[in-house]
Amino acid sequence: MLLALGVLLNVVTPSSSFAQTAPLPPAGLSQQQFDALVDAIGKSVAEKLKADQKPAAESTVPRTTTAATAETAIARSLSGGPDDVSLLLRHAGEVVVAVPGIIRELRHIYGLLDQRDSGGLGSANFLTLLMVVAILSVAVEALARRMLRAVQFKLAKRAAPELGLRSLLPLVLLAATDALCVGVMWAASRAGAAFIIAGSPSQHRLATAILLGIAGWRLLALLFRIVLRPDLRQARLCDVEDRLALSLYRRFTAVALLLIVFRMQGQLMAAVGTSPLILAAWQAILVPGWVALLLWLVIGTREAMRQWLVGLGQTAALAAFVGRHWVSITATFFVAAGATQLHGIASGRLHVGNAVLTTFDVAVALLLFETLMQAVVRRLDSQLEGYTSASTTPKLPDVVARCLRVGVLIVAAAVVAENWVVHVLGLIGEAQWAALTRSTRTASISLFAAFVAWELFKFVTDPYVLGSPAAAARGGAGSPATRLHTMMGLLRATVAILLFVIAGLVALDDIGVNVAPLIAGASVFGIAISFGSQALVKDIVSGIFYLYDDAFRVGEYIDCGRAKGTVEGFTLRSVRLRHQDGQVHTIPFGDLGQITNFSRDWTTCKFTLRLARDTDPDRLRKVTKEIGTEMLETSDVKDEIIEPLKMQGIEEVADNALIVRFKFVARPGNSNAVQNDAVSRLLKVFPERGIEFAR
Repeated sequence: MLLALGVLLNVVTPSSSFAQTAPLPPAGLSQQQFDALVDAIGKSVAEKLKADQKPAAESTVPRTTTAATAETAIARSLSGGPDDVSLLLRHAGEVVVAVPGIIRELRHIYGLLDQRDSGGLGSANFLTLLMVVAILSVAVEALARRMLRAVQFKLAKRAAPELGLRSLLPLVLLAATDALCVGVMWAASRAGAAFIIAGSPSQHRLATAILLGIAGWRLLALLFRIVLRPDLRQARLCDVEDRLALSLYRRFTAVALLLIVFRMQGQLMAAVGTSPLILAAWQAILVPGWVALLLWLVIGTREAMRQWLVGLGQTAALAAFVGRHWVSITATFFVAAGATQLHGIASGRLHVGNAVLTTFDVAVALLLFETLMQAVVRRLDSQLEGYTSASTTPKLPDVVARCLRVGVLIVAAAVVAENWVVHVLGLIGEAQWAALTRSTRTASISLFAAFVAWELFKFVTDPYVLGSPAAAARGGAGSPATRLHTMMGLLRATVAILLFVIAGLVALDDIGVNVAPLIAGASVFGIAISFGSQALVKDIVSGIFYLYDDAFRVGEYIDCGRAKGTVEGFTLRSVRLRHQDGQVHTIPFGDLGQITNFSRDWTTCKFTLRLARDTDPDRLRKVTKEIGTEMLETSDVKDEIIEPLKMQGIEEVADNALIVRFKFVARPGNSNAVQNDAVSRLLKVFPERGIEFAR
């Protein structure tokens, strides 16, 4: 809706003829003499407009002369000086005085529509037939849409987001059927203009222009229909309830029609040579009206827009904020836009108002882009998930969408900056801005390319940073990481530094900064660090070789002589160990020394039990083997067992007991759970099989 509102605000913007700069005095006249002459001409024009004894068509002053003198009077208000306020008030008074001329101008236009002398129609008949053609054209569009209703319902069923990539083609076909209905409406209106209003070429051209405005109205409605789908919920691109979507669509189409009618009226007045003062008066009357109309639209659609914008908040937090404060933000903007337009009418300075509208157009274009982007990404994510609802895990379509979003934001920022920096604030001229744009274009492309490369690299490496693939495969949260996962933090930091340092140097070089001293300074600084920090160099080099030798990984339990613990992470200089009691040890790589890794590949666990002195060793070995086989089949920790439980032998013969040693081989990291399960089974099965423990 916001994009369409931005378009509608632009169609009611006053003519840009008021925004000219102050004229230079002719040769032979001083600036003071020229200003006095302009003031005299402005007063004479105001007095001429006050006289209502003669119609505008019979005025002794030609229409083109009146327009030129009025524009000169308006331009005078831009010349600056200590009397700016008085000039502003004076021109505002001239605009107010010109209000009665609107009625005369409308009567004059009504008289010009009478083309009976040239074989055309009278004014009343022309307007009546034109209205009939417009109504019939819209009726033809409604009839065409009704005929395609069954087809659209079938396409909508296949356009649900859960269907993933398969739903994109039905969405495109739905938009094509709606566009076909608008095309049929335009063809019907052209045919009506050709056959019904064919007597006068001027009337035919005017009818074509008006019908073209109606076609523009239907195109705006088409845009809203594609996004809202008030009668096809499955194909709706935004998160809005059915009832609210229908209400939003109807309110928008009604407001759009009224504003386009106002726009066409202003264009018609300008086409017949209406003086700029009367046009300014016409705009001054319309501005409060369309502001009130837009406020009615904003208040009536607050809940629908809240749902729409909050639905975009998953990836666009600003949209969610605007949705929660929809009425206050948009109402303030429309009131400010109306005030800037009135100021532009009174002073001739339309740059601020146009900049506000351009900024708003950019914002609403971004909103529409975000809506379409999220609708497409949602379907691509569903496709990757196997025709199910999209998950919260970032996927390749999300990364591509984020890169496109940044690119669009860069372009939008450039457009807004040009309007404010060049046209409003006047900090630099248009030629200087063009030169600056050329010099920064390559720099922007370099930075954007670096950002895209980083996003793709980060997407590829995220699974190794956010969690261990080995642990995910086995379902064990405490399993050690792979070697690639261990080195990924260091690798990502290195790639990030290289990408953005190189891109930054390229960008600085493109905008004219000499980067040779920066490179030389960085080299000297690096050499100074290497000579002055031998311990730091030792730590870094030792860490590189430890990682190259694959001495330890994140999640493994190691003993370096100085401390024991599980590797939680490391930096370029040191490793961080977590002791089983909770303490955290940070040890420089240069001080690690010998590494004993308790978590690599496999671990052999041994334990002893005291059994009765008369226990049969062969029977004990057989029962133990049966228990080990059962553990491989039914135990909860069977996936951790590499070699089953077995009796290794009699370790010692005591006075009243046999001390027997048992062992098994398991995966490192969870051997205690395997041992607990084995001992529990031995304590339960031995008495059942006649094997007694020592007393």
